[in-house]
Amino acid sequence: MSSKDNIKVFLKDGTALEIKKGTTLEEIKDMVQKEYGALIVAAKVNNNLKELGFELDSDAKIEFIDLSTSIGQRIYQRSLSFVFIRAAMELFKGCRVSVEHSLSKGLYCEIHYKDPINEDDVRAIEKRMIEIINEDIPLIKRSIPKEEARKIFKQFGMEAKEKLLKYREKDSINIYSCGWLKNYFYGYMVPRTGYLNNFRLKFYLPGVIIQFPTKETPNEIPKFVEQPKLASIFREAETWGNILNVGHVAYLNEVIEKDKIPELIRVSEALHEKKIAQIADEITKRNKRVVLIAGPSSSGKTTFAQRLLIQLKVNGLHPVTLSTDDYFVDREFTPRDKEGNYDFEALEAVDVELFNRHITKLIQGQEVNIPFFNFITGKREYKGDKLKIDKDQPIIIEGIHGLNEKLTEYIPHDKKFKIYISALTQLNIDHHNRIPTTDTRLIRRIVRDSKYRGHSALATLRLWKSVRRGEEKNIFPFQEEADIMFNSALVYELGVLKKYAVPLLKEIDNNQPEYAEAKRLLKFLKYFKSIDDDKYILQTSILKEFIGESCFVEQ
Repeated sequence: MSSKDNIKVFLKDGTALEIKKGTTLEEIKDMVQKEYGALIVAAKVNNNLKELGFELDSDAKIEFIDLSTSIGQRIYQRSLSFVFIRAAMELFKGCRVSVEHSLSKGLYCEIHYKDPINEDDVRAIEKRMIEIINEDIPLIKRSIPKEEARKIFKQFGMEAKEKLLKYREKDSINIYSCGWLKNYFYGYMVPRTGYLNNFRLKFYLPGVIIQFPTKETPNEIPKFVEQPKLASIFREAETWGNILNVGHVAYLNEVIEKDKIPELIRVSEALHEKKIAQIADEITKRNKRVVLIAGPSSSGKTTFAQRLLIQLKVNGLHPVTLSTDDYFVDREFTPRDKEGNYDFEALEAVDVELFNRHITKLIQGQEVNIPFFNFITGKREYKGDKLKIDKDQPIIIEGIHGLNEKLTEYIPHDKKFKIYISALTQLNIDHHNRIPTTDTRLIRRIVRDSKYRGHSALATLRLWKSVRRGEEKNIFPFQEEADIMFNSALVYELGVLKKYAVPLLKEIDNNQPEYAEAKRLLKFLKYFKSIDDDKYILQTSILKEFIGESCFVEQ
């Protein structure tokens, strides 16, 4: 073989390989898989994400993507859901499968059929999935004209997909085949069904949870942990979607196109306000003295806390706020993470004992000298700020550790009211392509970081992995400890955020490792028609916390 037929590829660990032109990523994957701790499902080629069937024709840098990564997880889950959809459609002729949302480290789906499904039905689907996987059927991608795709979607009763084609800018679309079934998916797939042999199904009334390995345990399926409160808030999100009559992106685009967005915004905001008022009523009725608010990044905690404070005042109470940030230990005592950086998200970064003493004294009616943490010097200071409260004054505390009992261990449980807040969108792209909560929050944060912190989208994406690690450690394990959950998502928000986020994401070029993620988000935002007029959005809206002009955030 002459050298002109060869190319060089450089792996992330520095290894250089000389291979024949036309070699696929899968062939190279087979050479190196044993050196990875998890199944490889895709690769970045010069920072561009590619499926394993991609053929190399020039020198390239390659970074393989396995199941220990977010990208790898999405590819595995998407491919597995395709097999699930096919198996269900074969066993229950004429059914409609909907992939709803993540739950209990799995993917919750529903099968809409003439009769409700039961445990035996789920076992039958699982058995058929195993058969399809053992057949090692290729998942074939083909680019076809939109009109041909429309006929396919009509044939299989995929109305939301058919409607969404109207808003697609390109004249063609990529369709995947798994044997007889053709379908559209937002994102890449594994090459063949044989990759998907690590899964199980759990019957979870009224649907099914598809379980699979996680980033943290990429080679095994984690034990199922019941999350009834989170499941309940997802059901509420579905109810809100029905009230608004906007369950999929195509229906939101129709509302925008018909200039009916002002009413949709007003009803969406009214649902938020009604829920916050109900939470305030519950706190008042139960005479709770300490209200703890926690949630992941960009869930809208600041605005929620202020709107809750107003509703408590409507109920005749006079709440005060306390920040855990002011109780940070001096910088020299701050714990460090495994990279040696200060870990400000660790519970040990807070002087928990002092925090508890102060809350206890406040509840007992004593005056407290409130500290102020100087982030420039890294020292706690006292500026003479005194606080004393009456018995009708709840203390509102917003912070990452609010649901962790250790943060307020001196305070009796019956004195506390814990609130978990997150953006659990009631909107999906279509029946088979969900919108992850993480994507909504990430886009919110990109916009907010640019407006208020002077950060580029690149800087936000680089930090996001660390942010997510902190959430997994400090927030998500405690979310079921909440007395109540609040869904801060607004069904219309991605149409608004689009015009802010797109220019920021376009600044990231293909020389950056984050390019593939920026490209994915840009593709995702293309599904939405832009809402260019913000005048209908109230200054009290949670969305204003991110796009600006909030009456609760200093400009």
